[in-house]
Amino acid sequence: MAAPDFNFLLATDSYKITHYKQYPPNISTVYSYFECRRKNGAQFNEVVFFGLQYLLKKYLVGPVVTEEKIQEAKVFYQMHFRQTVFDEEGWRKVLEKHDGRLPIRIKAVPEGRIIPRGNVLFTVENTDPDFFWLTNYIETMLVQMWYPITVATISREFKKILAKQLKATSGSLEGLDYKLHDFGYRGVSSQESAALGGAAHLVNFCSTDTVAGLLMTQHYYHCPMAGFSIPAAEHSTIISWGRNREREAFERLLDQFPTGPVAVVSDSYDIFKACKHIWGDKLKERVMERSEDSCLVIRPDSGDPAETLLEVIKILEECFGCSLNSVGFKVLPSYLRIIQGDGIDLNSVEEILEKLSDEGWSSENVFFGCGSALLQKVNRDTLNCAFKCSYVEVSGKGMDVYKQPVTDPSKGSKRGRLSLRRDSEGLIETVERGAGKPEEDMLVTVFENGTLLQEYTLEEIRKNARLCEVDISPAQHNQDQPKTPEVHQKLIMNGVH
Repeated sequence: MAAPDFNFLLATDSYKITHYKQYPPNISTVYSYFECRRKNGAQFNEVVFFGLQYLLKKYLVGPVVTEEKIQEAKVFYQMHFRQTVFDEEGWRKVLEKHDGRLPIRIKAVPEGRIIPRGNVLFTVENTDPDFFWLTNYIETMLVQMWYPITVATISREFKKILAKQLKATSGSLEGLDYKLHDFGYRGVSSQESAALGGAAHLVNFCSTDTVAGLLMTQHYYHCPMAGFSIPAAEHSTIISWGRNREREAFERLLDQFPTGPVAVVSDSYDIFKACKHIWGDKLKERVMERSEDSCLVIRPDSGDPAETLLEVIKILEECFGCSLNSVGFKVLPSYLRIIQGDGIDLNSVEEILEKLSDEGWSSENVFFGCGSALLQKVNRDTLNCAFKCSYVEVSGKGMDVYKQPVTDPSKGSKRGRLSLRRDSEGLIETVERGAGKPEEDMLVTVFENGTLLQEYTLEEIRKNARLCEVDISPAQHNQDQPKTPEVHQKLIMNGVH
């Protein structure tokens, strides 16, 4: 059931209030679709579909139109437009004919599926000819799907990079699900952004400090606990001891958290001296007493990420030694690891891992934290998300419609009723003009007439989003690659997923 205090009538762009007056006479059906447009030279060529279930359950399920909400909208729009343009009669018909439930049908890709850009992700149409105007009234809200789709896509790109390097330098993918920690809670624009973005990251990883994302997956995706964290220091808990007592601040962490991993930010003054003279000397025996399950995780937090991390790991090697793993790469003792959380994005994490590899170090030694580059440095154009009308029925006749601007052919839209299928080579494609076969359609009816018809658990979504072997092949991060059904079956087992 949608939140009772949310007024769906007010959840649209102002100009859409007037659109019921603008469609052709005798129109009975408006059919629209959402896609991430294909763009030449784009950084990302495929997307992870995620977040629609939250939006539907939070805002659209059940009777969302009431007399009180109609009156609230009537007063608001009269003041806003300074003239009477609000369709009070139309909304009252929704209340009377459909008990306030939206006569809309939405078909969508199963959540978590990986879809090449340029394909339909979901379609929307009215189910009652009196309410043709509802299809695109709801566009404003539905296009906000761009955000969880984009974050889930970027998070999965991190996973590809991490998986490739981990496999190459350790011989396995053990621990992959914990290699990228979500540090983004404080850096996003709102609690809801934190929840949506945090949950989108959890499609791919199990490591987070964004509590809002965990709560969303509990409430909307049936996952009791989707992600995990460890005790960790921040600068205030270190510098509050004073510069001359940094060793005591570090030792306090070891005392307070004797079992389980603990992360200690160590660059409050001089990361290199802290690693060499405090961790590697004064507290060396205390560090060595710890185990793999209770390891010390040292966190640099300033300077050039790659250069700083390489220098830190060399100092730790001098102080604590290292061993060679099964594929010949160096690994610090199991009680000691590093997390790099400053300056991390897709480019820097790949640069760091490549430099570590070049110096003979395994990716096993390092974890990463990412904040704004994961949850905030994105917008609707990151994946060129768009919602367009492609089919209408007027006076009982269907008509394929489209836009085709001469100034930007990339903004041309699809035509007619759409379906999504795999072709004879296993490639995903959109079939236009109503020519698709229902039995081949990958789109599933998830919402109809105010009722949620299909729900996915986070576990199911994670399975849909798992990496394939081709995803970790060298230099194939989000590139167009033929993926036959056989290839898609060769899934990598990603830890606890």
